[in-house]
This record gives sequence, structure tokens and C-alpha cells, in this order.
Amino acid sequence: MADHTLVSSSSTTGFFQQLPTVLPQYTSGASATNSSEVTDDAVLNRLIKQYLPPIGQRDVGKAMHDMSRLVLTPEILNHAVEAETVTPYLRPLTTFGEINQNDPLVTCQGWKALKAVGIQSGVVSCAYDGSITSYNRRVNQFLLNHTWHHTSTLTMCPMTMTDGAASLISKHLEDEDGDQPGRLKVLKEYYRRLTSDNQAEAWTSGQWMTERSGGSDVRGTETVATRLGLDASQEGHDGLGQPLGPWSIDGFKWFSSATDSDMTMLLAQTPKGLSAFVVPMRCKAGNGTRLNGIRISRLKNKMGTKGLPTAELELKGARGWLLGQEGKGIREISTILNITRLHTGAGSVSYWSRGLAVSRAYTKARKVRGAYLYDNLQHNYWMAGETVKYWGAISLTFFGVALLGCNEQGVGVMGGTPSAALIPDDETARDLLRLLTPVIKAQVSMAGVAGIRANMECLGGVGYCENQEDGGILNLAKIFRDSVVQTIWEGTVSVMADDIGRVLRDKRIAKGRIIEDVFAPWVKRALNSSSQKFSTECAAVQKRLDALLQLVSRVKTNPPQLEYSGRWLLDHIEVIATAVLLLHDANTDNDEVACHIARRYVSSKVSEDTLKQRGDIDWETEAIMDRKIFLGADFVSNPIEPKL
Repeated sequence: MADHTLVSSSSTTGFFQQLPTVLPQYTSGASATNSSEVTDDAVLNRLIKQYLPPIGQRDVGKAMHDMSRLVLTPEILNHAVEAETVTPYLRPLTTFGEINQNDPLVTCQGWKALKAVGIQSGVVSCAYDGSITSYNRRVNQFLLNHTWHHTSTLTMCPMTMTDGAASLISKHLEDEDGDQPGRLKVLKEYYRRLTSDNQAEAWTSGQWMTERSGGSDVRGTETVATRLGLDASQEGHDGLGQPLGPWSIDGFKWFSSATDSDMTMLLAQTPKGLSAFVVPMRCKAGNGTRLNGIRISRLKNKMGTKGLPTAELELKGARGWLLGQEGKGIREISTILNITRLHTGAGSVSYWSRGLAVSRAYTKARKVRGAYLYDNLQHNYWMAGETVKYWGAISLTFFGVALLGCNEQGVGVMGGTPSAALIPDDETARDLLRLLTPVIKAQVSMAGVAGIRANMECLGGVGYCENQEDGGILNLAKIFRDSVVQTIWEGTVSVMADDIGRVLRDKRIAKGRIIEDVFAPWVKRALNSSSQKFSTECAAVQKRLDALLQLVSRVKTNPPQLEYSGRWLLDHIEVIATAVLLLHDANTDNDEVACHIARRYVSSKVSEDTLKQRGDIDWETEAIMDRKIFLGADFVSNPIEPKL
């Protein structure tokens, strides 16, 4: 027998795994340079056709196509790595120990560059472009953001709050100045800058609500606003040279994201109760500017969102403008919360989409026991199941987004799209949006964290590492850490569960019968249109709806029991609505993958199907579908050989 000499590997010899190739998320046929380009995130093809008419598909599709490629360029990836690793810091004092009122907060160039990309790409401004009247501007905005958020390294946080601030201010652009002379002119300029895509003049906004005493319960707010003299709005000017506002605000904000923004929305107590204020960050000082009565006490050290400057702030004589009625601050701020909570769900599915993209790329390049990972049947079954969950979450999220657009533009904007049948009138759109917003915020953000954890596991030890090399394209650990904040920011699941209870009992919403008179009829109408093809699945969803109606009838008149049942209600509503949307989508064109995803979602989430656990299925046929669901219907085995 011949001798075999064993050769050891070293740091420079032996097996090297080729870097997986993450493909562009979305490909527009009109913009593709060759026929081999595909959409890696296949659900986007369905969403854009579901919610946009042809002209919208063309315009929005091109923006998504371009963004899907921009986020994979070395320049953008390197900016994201820098924003993650060169974290913000404070210079609280001047050389001789005075409080630094000029530029105490320092952020890196990568962070600034990513903010500029978001502004110039229109991640906020496209939602306020009045020239777009033939399709849903919110669907436009959130589809674009879906291809950007995962790489933006939390610069989408200030963009989200900017969106909420712009929406709130827009509701007051016809208000008279009253006892705040000059306010309307100031608000119009703030609004113009918040909705601009010109990076040289665009503003971003913060949102300062949280205090030590209150947390999510803003009733514990201890910040106090004092009305100055009648001529106070003419005393002092903001950084633009406009009047500062006649209210002086003092207090301490314990958690303030986007501390490097140009203005903020905040809550403060007045003699008539909790009120909403708009405050510019800077004011005129000599030939320059300084912070407007704001001192940054310290920056938070967080598990994730490292590039995002989150601070504790002390306000002493910060000048600002009362927005809306004094004492009605919570009602005003709800406008912001409804938008930012949708952004939270959308951000979660954006992170999740990148996690699945990396998992697909890794599966196509990784060899295990001599075979490529995509030939491992158990692996494909697992990842197909994760893909089904993702399709469900993004479908629910974008239905909420479409409802928001309908609330702003009217349901007529959905005319000619397959989803038009799901949104019959403005009142239904308004009520469903109010019901589903806390559901999306709670359930999608939680599912996103679990989904990205699974994507990390897909890569094994590589997934668990902080991979900043190669532009950080495989750094799922960073995405996981950043995604966790979505479950907390803008209200935890418990806060959303309490909110669902308020919606069910609110007599102003469908006379306190939103489940019985709005949600249940909506579900039944949608199931009726899908029942011919999906009779078994529709029957299962109807059974789950009956269970929800029974639960509501038991708990709605008993506040303690309603509170106890909050998470059950969230789960019921999420599963029923998602199943309806997946069945409706699949029924529009009978697409093979969409039909299987709808059936699998109902089987796993709605019905108590134990066939799979018993092995009593046609596993060979199911295995073929696993591969199509996870890797795409057009995937063919064309592996990249690892380097030896």
C-alpha cells in the first residue's frame, strides 16, 4: 500500500470558502441589463403588482431596482461599516471647561453619508410628492425603503421620525397663528425642509417623549412648558433666522433617538395638561448658532443601533411652538405614532429580507459533506418555512401601508389594482388601519427578530460572528442586534396589547364594535372570493375568526379579562388577517409558489394540522416546493466551486 503524506492546513493554505454572492433584491425588467438578472426577494414582484397600477410599477420599480444595486456597492457597504464601528461621542466641554453649546455631538462621515443617501433617494419626500396622484404614495415610499432600511445602519430612524413630524405638521398648515404670531410661516418652512430631497436644505426630526418616570406611559411626563410674554415669539431666532417661539421648556428626556436632527417633536406639561411642541435644535448666537436650550447629558450604550446617537437630554429654556390645542398633546402625538409604528414593522421585514438573502447566497455556495447545502432536504424544508413566515409578515405590513396611503389619498387611489377589492371604502380603510397598526408593530417586529436569528443559525459560526470584512455583507449579527430595538421602540408588545383593548372598547371606532362590524365582515368578504380554490383553507380561517369573535364577546365588557387577553387578541388578528391576504394574493393569478405559501401558512398558523409531524405527506413533492419557495422558482443548480 502506498504511503499517503498528510499535509496540514495553515493560515494561507487549505480550504477557503468562496464569499457568497448576495443578489439584488429587486429587478425591474425595464431596467435590467441582461435577461439573467432576477428579483432575489420574490415577494416584491407580487407586492408591486398587488398594490400599484402599471405606471406605479414602472416608476417605483425603477427606484427599487436602482436602490437594490446601490446598497451592494462597496462605497455604501463601507459607509455602513464605519457608522457601526466609529460610534458617536460627546465633546461636552470647551477647552477651558465651559459647556459646549455649539457642537458637543460628533458622528462619523459614514453616518452622515448614509443620511444623505436616504434624503436624496426620497425615503421621506416621496410620500409627500403631490404630483403623484395615480398611485399610492405610501406603497411607493415603503417599497423603496424596504430595499434601503437594512443597509441604512439606523439612519432610517431619524427618517421615520421625520416622516411622522411632517405628517403631524401638515395637519396644522391651515391653522391661524392665534396668540403665537409668526407660527404658520415657521411651520410651513419646517414642513418644506422635512419633506425635501435636497440634502443641502433638508431637515430631519427627533421625537422626545420618554422620561425616567414614565417610560411608555407619557402621563408621567415631568417636562414643563411655560408661556412667555405676548411678544416672546419675536425675541430670539432659530438657526434659519425665524422666530423661536413663545414657549420656554424645561425638563429631562431620558431616551431621545436621532439627537443629531435639526428639530424635534416633544411633550411637555402646561397648565391645561400634556401638550405637543415643535422645537428647533439650534438658535442664533452672534454670527453663528448654538443649541436651543438643550444640553446632551450622555449617550446611551445600547446592545445594537450603535451608529444611532441616542441621548439623555436636559432642556433649560428651550424655545418652541405649541402645536394643536393646549392639553391635547397625546392626541397630536398619536399621528406620529401611527406612522412610526408602521415603519417599525416595515423595518423589521427589511432586516429579515436581508437575512434571507444572505441565507440564500450561503446555501448556494456552501458545501457540507461533499454536497452543496441546497441539496440538503432538511435545510430547505427549514428555510422554506422561514420564507413562508416572512411572506406572511411582509404581506400584513404592506396591507397596513396601503391603508395608510388610502387614509391620506382616498381609496380611489387603489383603483385598477388587485388589492382594490380588499379596501372597499374610506371608512373601512380608516378603521382597519387603526386596528392593524398595533398588530403589525407587535407581531411583525417580534417575528422579525426570530427570523433573523434563524438566518444567523443558517450560516453556523459565520452567522454568529461580527463580520465587518467585505463591507459587512455577511454581518447578520449586526442586523440581529439592530432588529431587537423594533420590539421595544414606539411601544413594546405589552403596550400594543393594551392598545388593542382600547381599540375594541372605543365607541368612536365603529361604535365599539370594530371586530364584529368591520374586521369580521372584511374577512368574510375576502374569504368568499378565495373559497372556490382554497375551500379547506378558508374554512380553517373562518373557524379561527369564530374563535376570535367568541373571545371578544367574553372579554370586552370585563376590563381586567380584556387586559389579560391582549396578546391572544394580537395573535388572532395577525393570523387571520395574514391568511386572508396570502390567500387573496395567490387567488389573483394561481401562481404555484404563492399558492403553496398560502396553504402552508394556513396549515402552520391557523389549522391544527399534524400530518407533517406524522410524516403522512408526499414528502418528495413537498421537497421540490421547499426549494422553489426558499431559493426561487427559477433556481437551477449552477454551483460556484469553492477554492482549494
